[in-house]
Amino acid sequence: MLPRYLTVKQTGEHEIAIQRSRFIAHLKRAATETEAQEFIQTIKKQHWDATHNCSAYLIGEHDQIQKANDDGEPSGTAGVPILEVLKKRKLKDTVVVVTRYFGGIKLGAGGLIRAYGKATSEGLEAVGIVERKLSQIIHAKFDYTWLGKIEKELRAADYKIKEIHYLDTVEVETYVDESQVQAFMDWMIELTNGQCSLEQGETVYLEEDYVRE
Repeated sequence: MLPRYLTVKQTGEHEIAIQRSRFIAHLKRAATETEAQEFIQTIKKQHWDATHNCSAYLIGEHDQIQKANDDGEPSGTAGVPILEVLKKRKLKDTVVVVTRYFGGIKLGAGGLIRAYGKATSEGLEAVGIVERKLSQIIHAKFDYTWLGKIEKELRAADYKIKEIHYLDTVEVETYVDESQVQAFMDWMIELTNGQCSLEQGETVYLEEDYVRE
């Protein structure tokens, strides 16, 4: 499992107009090629009357699966520009379909490449991108007298609290980056003067909105 990677935040779409042609970018997360192909076929059925439904997807930890389809546009002017945007943005497990309704003005090869690239880029901005970080859930149990201090310190240190259980003692579940688990546990012991019990839970991906610098 990758320690962290970028992908689309959610399924969505975004439309732009270029020289009277409508370009609608449809975006979705897809962990397998089957998921990607099913999404492409769904969009094609929804927009059966479109001039073109061009697509591309990038799947796998090491981008093992890469496909681009021009769907009738001149070779290399649609699917590849879509794929190149995904690669440039370093996204994984992402499928994009750009639907085009021709508006009567031909764009030429260069114009098409720019149009499909722009539709994809703006679609990504509209739908959003997240960074998925491999994290372990750490369960910390302690007396109620420590709750205020621990909760304050966790938030100040920018840790994400998954859940707080109010039982005979308090149990706080916290997302901790895989590389920082031991340091976090040492920090918690020091913070409570050893008056807390710690247990390592499941490993999951924590998603946070990603903003380009």
